[in-house]
Amino acid sequence: MTGFLIKRILQAIFVIIVVTLTVAFAIRLTGDPALMLTQGAGSVTEADLVRIREGLGLNQPFLVQYLGFIKGMFTLDFGRSFLGGTQVSLLIKDALPATLMLAFASMAVSIVLSIPLGIKAAVSRGKWSDQLIRIVSLVGLSFPNFWLGTMLVLIFAISLQWLPPSGMIGFTSFIMPAATMGIILTATNVRLVRTAMLETLQSQYILVARAKGLSENTVLYKHALRNCAIPLITYFGLQFGGLLGGVVVIERVFNWPGMGTLAFDAVSGRDYPVLQATITVLSLLIVSVNLLVDIAYGLIDPRIRTE
Repeated sequence: MTGFLIKRILQAIFVIIVVTLTVAFAIRLTGDPALMLTQGAGSVTEADLVRIREGLGLNQPFLVQYLGFIKGMFTLDFGRSFLGGTQVSLLIKDALPATLMLAFASMAVSIVLSIPLGIKAAVSRGKWSDQLIRIVSLVGLSFPNFWLGTMLVLIFAISLQWLPPSGMIGFTSFIMPAATMGIILTATNVRLVRTAMLETLQSQYILVARAKGLSENTVLYKHALRNCAIPLITYFGLQFGGLLGGVVVIERVFNWPGMGTLAFDAVSGRDYPVLQATITVLSLLIVSVNLLVDIAYGLIDPRIRTE
């Protein structure tokens, strides 16, 4: 198990280096922050722009800037925002919990819905309930998340006035964004759970468990679901990582004060430190989730550790 963990950790470190280097290089192609900061300031000379770049540290070679960022990453010092001068670590400290809570809530909605529905569809293979669940999941896959979010706002926030339309002001604020993302995820996960359960229910040990007189819930949830857990854990883990990096649209629709909104504003303002730190932190989280999925593999199936 030790060798397995070391190998996965080294792979994760390599990915982080590639991601941070790519981000550091790519964001410098988006434009000059000095020009953005001087917009509307009237007559600005080249000497003024040079002084601004020196003050921001942009006159240093790229490698020096990158190594300085890596050094600061280990101490959680990502510098200051070009726009407001606020410590970037403080901005991330405020935005990261909002994104994590929204991602966990969305995954919870998806898992609570998709596992029972997927099992029901597999058990009722070919029956009307199976056909209905498959049709509904197909319809769910056809909904763009921004459209679904907008529709929920129009119905539950504007027409019925049951829920707040935007922001994070309490438990009710989570309902619409979590439901939006959870429903979209459920549409995919139901089909995955159904497929995995269909293969497992045809196994010999399932017939033996039923022959022993075990209850149907015990057979389905204790034996069948556990033995098809690896593909489900894989997909759910990757899906959660994708949620962390792909919540920008939903956060914009619901004006959610998370990492997506922070990154979007940083792109608009060419705020290098904020954008670089935001993407790096999200990348670290995604790599960590994938690493935990790999470790879960090894704990569930010892053959994976051996390989």
